[in-house]
Amino acid sequence: MKIMNVKGCFDYMPEDNNIRNYIVETLKEVFEKYGYKSIETPIINYYDMLSDKYSEENDLLKEIYKLTDQGERNLGLRYDLTVPFAKFIAVNKNSLSLPFKRYEIAKVFRDGPVKKGRDREFTQCDVDVVGIDGRIVEAELLTLYIEAFEKLGIDIIIKYNNRKLMKGLIIDVVGNEKNLEEITTIIDKLEKKTKEELIEELSNYEVTKKQSEKLLNLFNLSLEELEKKYKDKKNNYIKEGLKELKEIEFLIKKLKIEDKCKLTLSLARGQNYYTGIVFEVYDKEKIVTSSIGGGGRYDNMITNYINDENKYPAVGISFGLSSIYEILKEKEKLNSKSNIDIVILSIDSDIESLLLATNLRKLNYRVDIDISDRKLKKKIEKADKEKIKYIIPLGQDEAKSKKIELKNLETKEIYELNINKLEELKKII
Repeated sequence: MKIMNVKGCFDYMPEDNNIRNYIVETLKEVFEKYGYKSIETPIINYYDMLSDKYSEENDLLKEIYKLTDQGERNLGLRYDLTVPFAKFIAVNKNSLSLPFKRYEIAKVFRDGPVKKGRDREFTQCDVDVVGIDGRIVEAELLTLYIEAFEKLGIDIIIKYNNRKLMKGLIIDVVGNEKNLEEITTIIDKLEKKTKEELIEELSNYEVTKKQSEKLLNLFNLSLEELEKKYKDKKNNYIKEGLKELKEIEFLIKKLKIEDKCKLTLSLARGQNYYTGIVFEVYDKEKIVTSSIGGGGRYDNMITNYINDENKYPAVGISFGLSSIYEILKEKEKLNSKSNIDIVILSIDSDIESLLLATNLRKLNYRVDIDISDRKLKKKIEKADKEKIKYIIPLGQDEAKSKKIELKNLETKEIYELNINKLEELKKII
């Protein structure tokens, strides 16, 4: 038996988890600032619910971890937090007041390719709104993205598009909705593959070379060129898609965030449940080349789950914790931070050190005690290596005199304190 992690699953050392915890705390702060409330949903779901929105050929279905319980029911591990959220609304709608804004930060699982920033067990950080239609909420989500990544110190570009427009253009060229999902997935690769490669892939789905060339040319036009081309045509998908993109473009300019947003007509997002505006976020420095966030509008999923003749419009975005972690780790922005304020170095005074630590913790300081048998010099070296800022050596002499020394390992400054007047620390730390 090999003692090892499953491929795509990782252990995180304390210094690494400090970075991850910092990301989560930062995102929580921003989510709550925008009015989102925390919920929690189960990891294990019925497989039929997880697979309901996809054709059998969809790559995502191949990535679902499948299992059965003792009752031989077909189950699966959630691959995102959107489908479980739709289920949450369907199950709890009678006790919720719409519109409802939620965030959830939790583990998801995908049995897919592994690369930097893309794991098989990973944490998603999602915000979603159900019960609001229109572009205002989508524009607000753009500002949330921008604020969150600014706080994390990551320079981003947000690509955006509209699935209605994509659907309309494909139908206009191909003439029907057959293989629409597969063709959309191929168009999504426009920025990653050559024209010849895409034409070859499209030929597998009954798209002629002439149709392929026309289709690829359309996705390189501007909004104005598409409006002019289709102004007299009766294709509602194109008309609605163009209208929604013009609305979000107007709001982007009003909010003065044009430098962070880029219209990308080939952007589809992998999930087939998106119905309107879609987003993907990328790191401008390209430390991680895949998207570090994404989302969009999905008006049909919750509506279809509940099926009570009411509409439940929904839109949401996600942050990829693993990819954000890789960026911050590379930047080494947070590696010097420790989650401990003070370490007490016990010199044959373990009980006295515990009493001192207890009193310091009552003052809300994060305190550790080194009661190992190491010599004082080695204890100081360990604290320094772990990026601890303050230490207090405590021996019997200090315990009896009630006088201790607080040492700053960064500046080498030393402060004398009375054990009975620990409130004086507030002037130093």
